[in-house]
Amino acid sequence: MPTAIAVTSADMALPPQDERTMPAVVLRDLDKRPLEHALAELQALVEQHGHVIVVSSQAVPAGVTQRLHTLRSLLESDRIALFRPELPPLGIAVLARQLRQLASCDLSPGVLASAGRLLTHYIHSGAVLGSVARLDRVPVGLKAHAKSWVPGSQFAVVAHPEPQLVRIGPDATLTGPEFGTWMLVAKGQLQSEWIGTLSKAWSAHGLREAPLPAESPNWWGTGRVIEFCSYLADLSVLYQLVTSVRQSTCHWCGIDVIGDRCVFCSATPPGYEPPAPRALEQRTPA
Repeated sequence: MPTAIAVTSADMALPPQDERTMPAVVLRDLDKRPLEHALAELQALVEQHGHVIVVSSQAVPAGVTQRLHTLRSLLESDRIALFRPELPPLGIAVLARQLRQLASCDLSPGVLASAGRLLTHYIHSGAVLGSVARLDRVPVGLKAHAKSWVPGSQFAVVAHPEPQLVRIGPDATLTGPEFGTWMLVAKGQLQSEWIGTLSKAWSAHGLREAPLPAESPNWWGTGRVIEFCSYLADLSVLYQLVTSVRQSTCHWCGIDVIGDRCVFCSATPPGYEPPAPRALEQRTPA
């Protein structure tokens, strides 16, 4: 049975990218359900799949994060990985789907869990915002704060991999990926045609839409948002990226991993020097 990839809400379980994409396990209302119910659910998942990787946003309610750590402690299990990368919510949903794609391949649980940290390097996440007055995830200058109060102002922001912020205008540009990607867009309470301009500037293979994650307004500081994410969609490319990285054995729990930390037990190999992310060549869609 493939490793289970779990998310903390249904809107983080994006539709399958291809016929091999594994279904997401949705751990609903963790902070609202009785502890014993959530504990039984997670224990059943571990028994059925062997290992569980829970991918969650840093914008989830604190109670959800606390419950996840409580459940893992109560089960005393090193087969549950809790992964909270510094990505906006739509980027988290995309990353979880990439792991669901890879879960169908011949990757061990430790390598699959470690792949999440590797793949974040190839995700470009941002948003078009109607206001940056409450944005605290990306550095915002005083001028941008002042312009945020001008009626009709819109801002384009990239939060990952490198922070960028510009006021949208005729010459507004954002630095994007240097390799072929698809773009996913989730619209909130904002209208803007600029996403199409950005998609062309970034040479995206295509534009797809998804519902705005419930955590996005909290993450971006406003509901007047259109969130976007540029990502690798081809399973063969994802697999090649992961398998091209040298594997090692975690000196603490003994599973195979890639990178500088075991996601299951958090141990770091002694003297490990992480390699630079691999550069990708420009690709045209098949």
